[in-house]
Amino acid sequence: MVLKIINATDVRVGTNIIIDGSSYTVRSIDISKTGKHGHSKARIEAMGIINEQKKVFVVPGHEKIEVPLVEKRKAQILSISGGNTVSAMDLENFETLEIPCSPEIKEQLEENSTIEYWNIEGELIVRRKL
Repeated sequence: MVLKIINATDVRVGTNIIIDGSSYTVRSIDISKTGKHGHSKARIEAMGIINEQKKVFVVPGHEKIEVPLVEKRKAQILSISGGNTVSAMDLENFETLEIPCSPEIKEQLEENSTIEYWNIEGELIVRRKL
């Protein structure tokens, strides 16, 4: 579910946006005005929230960009698997989830610790240990 739709010139650093179906966080934006009858252009540099992949693209200033709904929740770790996932229980509705996490965050985790995870358009990811 998309939270809202904004123009490319309304994007600011730190805004979460959807590009090609994936969620990204804007790292920098340059807005340029062209000639007398031209349209403004926005050069947006973004970093993936889930996959941490860098993406740079140029769009017209009036281009509509989707902003995803990012739900930040807390969970308690039940177990840590061999892969890059952890089994956690949501602290509000007590639902058990298999959540992927990056290797850097996984090193800090231990069982029964509390984490913050994000639900971004149905995709889950562990963001930090609390």
